[in-house]
Amino acid sequence: MTRLPLIPYEEWDPETLRPLTGGRTVPPSNALGLFLNHPALAKAFLAFGTHLLYRSTLPAKVRELTILRVAWRRQCRYEWVHHLVMARQVGVSEEELEQVRRGADTLVNRAVDELDATSTLSDELYARLAKELDERQLLDFVFTVGGYGMQAMVYNTFGVEPDPGMDDEVMTDEKGGPPDMGRQGTDSDGTGG
Repeated sequence: MTRLPLIPYEEWDPETLRPLTGGRTVPPSNALGLFLNHPALAKAFLAFGTHLLYRSTLPAKVRELTILRVAWRRQCRYEWVHHLVMARQVGVSEEELEQVRRGADTLVNRAVDELDATSTLSDELYARLAKELDERQLLDFVFTVGGYGMQAMVYNTFGVEPDPGMDDEVMTDEKGGPPDMGRQGTDSDGTGG
């Protein structure tokens, strides 16, 4: 149950959604139903989000692996189930998805984890990323981590559930427990000592 009411589909304002839709009709979405509680914010955010998802210079697989790692770390079901579909559509393998879940030592996972934990990249990790991505892609990568981290915060805070009909894969690790969110360097109390 969401903490704020979702604006009913039949009340959606096409002009507010134009940055995302370009005037096309879109299916119902719990996220959009939430955003439409604040039309000015929705319009501004959708312009930014549309860039991250549809106009980013990142290769599609890198973009989706990045978003999924953010969703996994933030335990955001809405983001996770939606981007599983997109990731599979752009060719992300089940093995790559498992690497996201496990927090395997991949460049994308390490960079997402470090940005999420410290809001920066070490010189060593930045240099490795800069060998793989050009300047625009580096900016898109950091903004993708931050933008989807912000969305996860919104979806989790307001209790946004995956849309009806979405395959709601449970977010558990290979042992069936809650995921290890990759926050290395912290004790069980989260203090890092």
